[in-house]
Amino acid sequence: MPTVIVDVMPKDMLLDPQGKAVAGVLTRTGHAGISGVRVGKRFELTVDEPVTPEMHRQITTIAHNILSNSVIEDVVSIRVGTTHEQ
Repeated sequence: MPTVIVDVMPKDMLLDPQGKAVAGVLTRTGHAGISGVRVGKRFELTVDEPVTPEMHRQITTIAHNILSNSVIEDVVSIRVGTTHEQ
């Protein structure tokens, strides 16, 4: 069964408190050279059929209407992949 991966990130113009906290920890623990961190969400949807253009449109609608909050987040990618991608 295919897996569709949806990545959602905070909008660029908004403060990302989680990202700021992670960046602070990196600095305090001596990890130089990282100037910023943004924290997002990843959803893995297992589908019961091949990912046709119609299925992709349906998942795009789900991503924008259910998985993300369009006021503060952007859907940055929707792709077919595996649950063990790195």
